[in-house]
Amino acid sequence: MLADELDYVVGVDTHLDEHVLAVVAAPAGAVIAQQSVRASARGYAAAVQFADTHAMGARVWAIEGTGSYGAGLARFLTGRGETVLEVSRSPRAERRLRGKDDSLDAIRAARALLSSETLALPRSGERREALRLLLSARRSAVDVRREALVQLRSVIVTAPDRLRDDLRGLPVGRLLERCSRLRRSRCASADELATRLVLRSLARRIEAATAEAGELEAEILGHVRALAPTLLDEPGVGPIVAAQVLIAWSHPGRVRSEAAFARLAGVAPIPASSGQTTRHRLSRGGDRQLNRALHTIVLHRRQHDPATKDYIARRIAEGKGRREAIRCLKRYLARHLYRLLQQTEPQMA
Repeated sequence: MLADELDYVVGVDTHLDEHVLAVVAAPAGAVIAQQSVRASARGYAAAVQFADTHAMGARVWAIEGTGSYGAGLARFLTGRGETVLEVSRSPRAERRLRGKDDSLDAIRAARALLSSETLALPRSGERREALRLLLSARRSAVDVRREALVQLRSVIVTAPDRLRDDLRGLPVGRLLERCSRLRRSRCASADELATRLVLRSLARRIEAATAEAGELEAEILGHVRALAPTLLDEPGVGPIVAAQVLIAWSHPGRVRSEAAFARLAGVAPIPASSGQTTRHRLSRGGDRQLNRALHTIVLHRRQHDPATKDYIARRIAEGKGRREAIRCLKRYLARHLYRLLQQTEPQMA
């Protein structure tokens, strides 16, 4: 147990402007001291000084939100040789029963780490953080494009007859080109004039979002090639899927085993037997973006990879359902990708 190897745990409840710290003695879990610091470089230095005063023995930091509000503090501590571990927020039911404030949350973070059987290292690496930011921005651009395209088609449905007849049935590329070049017409009615302006605005928004997403994807591809070039050689793995897998895996040592990676991806089999039926189902927890990435790979291989087609056919012939065959594929894929990543020697972390 971790509690037997430590003298203190410093629990941190993170917020936008302020972090609350609590030093807890191991293994008893007694609260030694508490303090609030600003979420700034000066505040981080004060946090280390606070720990040096009240937790002078073997210690670790248990931080909530290392990927958001606690990212700056985690980087600061890691850069100074401190051991930082990530803890999840306490369950909502527990917060209802025992109350909630920042000091209590800091204490809970420390005690949760003492009682935990699994230790989670924060994601790290400059390129991986760059991937996370780029992927988030691209996802936003793709969402804008999708929503604007739906709006554009809806406007065409209710457009004046002459304008609607000109635009209906056009492929997306030509439709955007035509709409982006629409102009005001003096002889147009008020509703036709408004329709022309809206169509032009939406078309230009779609073109801008498409160009932005393409630019971000090219940048993502460069980082993926630097971190794990062999990942892109896998069937069904493109730059976006590879980036999502890399963000979840982060670096060697963060995920302790391929079974833990499968659980993180939500593809670890869970017993679902009853009576004379013996079967398993997939977990519905874990990182859903990573799960989506694995599902995308499986869908591609189902259509284009002969070995995957043969595997599914063989499983169905054995009496398995298609969903169960896909569940097995996802579990195999998680194992394969984890081992591939563990063997990768990136050019620059």
